[in-house]
Amino acid sequence: MSDIVRFGVSLSRKLLENFDRNITRKGYTSRSEALRDLIREHLVDFEWKEGKKETVGTITLVYNHKTRELGEKLTHIQHQYVNLIISSTHIHLDKHNCLEVLILKGAGKKITAIADKLISTKGVKHGKLTMTTTGKELA
Repeated sequence: MSDIVRFGVSLSRKLLENFDRNITRKGYTSRSEALRDLIREHLVDFEWKEGKKETVGTITLVYNHKTRELGEKLTHIQHQYVNLIISSTHIHLDKHNCLEVLILKGAGKKITAIADKLISTKGVKHGKLTMTTTGKELA
């Protein structure tokens, strides 16, 4: 017996046409696979908003390393959360600008709090939190 369940969905013609056009551009071979990804995305978003389950995230920061004491401030914040930070990568983009990427694993609320602290640090030019899942809850 298969674990696959078929179900029907009612949509307006225009909405379905727009959906089909979009998934074709993205390279999906079927509506089913596109819907599965949309459902997974919704479930991952819910995991993060709930904030209790173990999740995974990346924090990307761009900053000028010559900004006074900025490197030390960012490092100090990271050391406060060493139990959640799995890895970090530091890349020199040019003479002045650096890219730092942190990979974190833990409760969504905690990762979001770390991201907020780092991104809002004076001197950070751009920062972004990308949220994903450990995959344990997704089929």
